[in-house]
Amino acid sequence: MEKLTKIAYYALIGVAIALGALLLLVQTPVISGFEVKIVQSGSMEPAIATGALVLVQAQDRYEVEEVITFTTGGEGDIPTTHRIIEDRLQAGELVYVTKGDANNDADPEPVAPGDIIGRVILAIPFLGYLLDFARQPLGFFLLIGIPALLIFFEEASNIVAEVKRTRQEKATKKSSKDA
Repeated sequence: MEKLTKIAYYALIGVAIALGALLLLVQTPVISGFEVKIVQSGSMEPAIATGALVLVQAQDRYEVEEVITFTTGGEGDIPTTHRIIEDRLQAGELVYVTKGDANNDADPEPVAPGDIIGRVILAIPFLGYLLDFARQPLGFFLLIGIPALLIFFEEASNIVAEVKRTRQEKATKKSSKDA
């Protein structure tokens, strides 16, 4: 039973660390050229489901059929993840025509290379829901706060037990020397 408890304890630590790291990655691009985003709509289903977590990597050039994440350049713009269906020149500049797999029509405006965040290199279904929940105060408390408190109390009790054990050993050595 003790072995099972240790496995659960270390699994809890691993999950809390992984969730914390993913939360950090969703909030800020920590590694240059990579970003983590949460898919908010079903426009790319079935290839990428709503609530998926996507890892996006910046590229120098993008190809037709690649799935990219981009903005339309507006302040506070929510990124969109769609497939490139065509690249063409518009007013002498390269632009990409995009479309969600679940959409009937192409997006109304082509995407300029400067508006592209990157190419989707990994999509993990449903993990975005968990991270979105973890960004809320209650979710953060339940998914990060409680495990962190459990770990803190477990480690504190281990320290207290070790201090007691050390004091008891010192007392035992001292009493055996006195006798």
